[in-house]
Amino acid sequence: MNTKKGDSLKEKTARGLLWGALNNGAMQFIGLAFGILLGRMLNPDDYGFISMITIFTVIAGALQESGFGKALVNLDEPTDTDCNAVFWFNILVGGACYVILFLCAPLIARYYHHPILVPLSRYAFLSILFSSFGIVQSALLQKHLMVKQRSKANISAVLLSSSVGAIMAWRGFAYWSLATQTNLYILLNTVFYWHYSPWRPSLKIDFSPIKRMFGFSFKVLATTIITQINNNILNILLGRYFTARDTGNYNQAYQWNSKVVYLLQGMVNSVTQPVMVDLRSNLGRQQAALRKLVRFTAFLSFPMVLGFGLVSREFILITLTAKWLTSASYLRILCIGGAFLPISTLFSEFILSHGKSGTIFWCTLALFATQLSAMLLAYPWGIQLMIWLIVAINIVWAFIWYALSSRLVSYSLWMFLADVMPFALAAAAVMTLTWLITSPLSSPWLLLISRIITAALLYYGLMKVARVKILDECLNFLLKKHKGKDRA
Repeated sequence: MNTKKGDSLKEKTARGLLWGALNNGAMQFIGLAFGILLGRMLNPDDYGFISMITIFTVIAGALQESGFGKALVNLDEPTDTDCNAVFWFNILVGGACYVILFLCAPLIARYYHHPILVPLSRYAFLSILFSSFGIVQSALLQKHLMVKQRSKANISAVLLSSSVGAIMAWRGFAYWSLATQTNLYILLNTVFYWHYSPWRPSLKIDFSPIKRMFGFSFKVLATTIITQINNNILNILLGRYFTARDTGNYNQAYQWNSKVVYLLQGMVNSVTQPVMVDLRSNLGRQQAALRKLVRFTAFLSFPMVLGFGLVSREFILITLTAKWLTSASYLRILCIGGAFLPISTLFSEFILSHGKSGTIFWCTLALFATQLSAMLLAYPWGIQLMIWLIVAINIVWAFIWYALSSRLVSYSLWMFLADVMPFALAAAAVMTLTWLITSPLSSPWLLLISRIITAALLYYGLMKVARVKILDECLNFLLKKHKGKDRA
């Protein structure tokens, strides 16, 4: 009986990873295509204005969600009363956040010295209201590993919203096109989540489950807010102490790095918490599952993110033109730290599955304090030093997340290094060799294509020669799925 359940969970996890990969792959491909279109039509100032107000949107979004989405996923069996309480609470808090930010828009504009931010903020903050209606539906789809349905919703929403944003940019709406794209994406995603989730709210409101979940959710909320500040800390400081163009150039680099990182994070995060919750009663199986997820993440993360850093200059030059070349130098640095971020996120999701939201909060708070102190000390010496410090801190914190996770399950440092370092060293060696082989080329197109092909072949060949088990497992699963489709 246990074996059968284990096999079922293993199959669900594999399907979840597959659909997570398809979802995030499609999302990032669409984001890539429309990001190129928008980047060619807009200028760094347009992105700079949007990045200045992003921090307020994400913090308000965290407040209106208040960690209750994660709390629902962490329950063994969330009841209808639990879901209904969270639904109405999210709407009340989301509405309050929008009103407060609407009134504070003049203060935001004064802080950044740009009056245009008053109407732009009030329009962009509508996304807070739209998202509050879909949090419960999103949580329930994740809880039941309905990754396929979430994927369809996300892909449809990003395709439609990006099309509208591109048309508006083409018609000369500048930064308004970026704000509209975000608002429409969140609105459509909410609509699609309602379509795929069978749960519906009722007017019989009982907020008592909120009190019961508050201890867990509050720490998740605080952690989310601090995480968002960490992610946007350079946007906040650059918008204040540097120009809108400087902010836009950094934000462009940050967004492209994030697209690759989120491709991996979204794929792994779609299954990590629900799977680890199911395995809480069997620490042996949980350790095995965690190690496999760590190896899988490292196997993909290091070659993909470091590889993107290798071709960053050619990619920016070809797709966004020379006006964005400053962001290419920032992107190359960000990719070094970005390779470690999916592993950090995996460990934080594992810790959360044990109900240790307090541990995540204190670790994230320490990260915030470290990054803020480093940025305030470094900003007089320029943007590049600030980025290098962010990268160094992110790498160190991957090991801190590991150390906290190892307290919950038997996972020695030697095991962790054995799971991660072979892929990190192999990817670094492959990128170095690829750079040496292709450096005589001068054409950006030839460099881009030759570096992608050379790095991919070298990494695949190295994995085959080393007989890496995770590669064989991935290939076997994909071939099994392909044969299943052929039989159907």
